[in-house]
Order: sequence, then structure tokens, then C-alpha cells
Amino acid sequence: MVVRPVLRLPEPVLKRRAEPVLRVDDAARALALDLVDTMRASPACVGLAAPQIGVSLRAFVIDVSGHRKARSCHGEVVLLDPEVLVAQDPVHGREGCMSVPDLTGEVARATTLVVRGLTLEGEERVLRVDAFEARAVQHEIDHLDGLLFLDRVSSADAVFRRKVYRQERRLRE
Repeated sequence: MVVRPVLRLPEPVLKRRAEPVLRVDDAARALALDLVDTMRASPACVGLAAPQIGVSLRAFVIDVSGHRKARSCHGEVVLLDPEVLVAQDPVHGREGCMSVPDLTGEVARATTLVVRGLTLEGEERVLRVDAFEARAVQHEIDHLDGLLFLDRVSSADAVFRRKVYRQERRLRE
């Protein structure tokens, strides 16, 4: 198990468009495993993109299993070189990010989405996602395009300090 540090703003790799993976090889599979391990080791994390661990390649992992806002849920999904085919019905919702840990913001995202990418077996996979899973996919694809949720907030007054939860408070004491 390899848990990598999650980079935070202002790390330059977070603002750069990631390069295509192109080939599913041992290096791509190792990257995917690191993404999964790092996501799993990060409390409340439902997705992680390669640039967040310092790798400028178009790869991400999501898993919204058990999230109260999820309707569609494909379990653990790793996609390489993803592209959005259909995005419909945007609504505003609150988002946070491990790379911007102290803030959240209101961001418009499509509530229904069709995305295509490569699996770790090198096969094309098309996902139809909605609600929270669609938001998570779009958030991770933005990371691959060098965008953070702060680049998409509806206005400056739609950025908020992250709530400090009881468990975090106890850890600080």
C-alpha cells in the first residue's frame, strides 16, 4: 500500500493540464493503485486525481459508495484519459477539495453525465452517472484540466471557510 501526500495550492502541477496516459501499462496501473490507496487513507475522500499526488497524467479514482447524496453509484471507479460525452441539467452545490482543505464553495455542475475513459485493463468504459457521483466525476476531470473548484465558484461570496468538525477539533486539542 502506497499512500502519497496530497498536494495543496499553490503547487504548480495543480494548475496545469495533465498529459494523456495513452497506454495502460504497469506504470499506469501502479499510479491507479496509489490513487486508490491515497483516497482510502483520506477521511471523507470520494475522489482523487493524479495531479493531486504530483503526477501530471489524466487519471482519477472515485468511489461515492455510502455517501448520503449519491443516487448512482458504480463503486470504485478508476478512469484513464476520461472525456465527457454528455453533461446536462446543472445545479449549484457545495464542494470541497483535499488540495484546498480550508475552503468550500458553491459550484454549478451537471446532474447527469456520460463519461468515457479507459479501465486498468485497457478497455473503454462508458459511465452514466447522476447527482453526487456526477459532481465527483466532474470535479476530478477538472483537476486533469488544471482547474480547481475555486475556478468555478459562482461568485466571490460563494466561497466559505470549511466547517471544523468535532473529531478534527479533538485531534487538535
